[in-house]
Amino acid sequence: MSPEYAIKGLYSVKSDVFSFGVLLLEIVSSKKNTDFSNSDSLNLLSYVWELWRNGRSLELTDPTIGNPSSTSILSRFINIGLLCVQESSIDRPTMVDVVSYISNEYTPLPIPKPPAFCIDRNTTVANVENCSINSVTVSIMEAR
Repeated sequence: MSPEYAIKGLYSVKSDVFSFGVLLLEIVSSKKNTDFSNSDSLNLLSYVWELWRNGRSLELTDPTIGNPSSTSILSRFINIGLLCVQESSIDRPTMVDVVSYISNEYTPLPIPKPPAFCIDRNTTVANVENCSINSVTVSIMEAR
């Protein structure tokens, strides 16, 4: 679910692009977006982004879907997936652009910005512990 829809209830054509990006990354990795209970990453997007930043994005790929000659294509699909899941809908490509990126392997790809919902477990814990320096503020989360 795109962040603008999850947070504000706004839906646009870029929401579909976000969903497609998650699906593409799930296919390349053969992992669900929520399959990270024993990892430092809370979700697939965080995991992919961490690998991408460290230049190890090919570690994401499921070994059963590719051979050594297809690494450039798999790397391209990961890049396209990251472009689709960028936090700001303005930064995401349109589906027409995505189809062009997939069908024309010589089209240069932009460098993606961090994806939405990109939080690792260590960051979350650190932020929660440091929310109130004087321990006076208490927030209670209630569902609507």
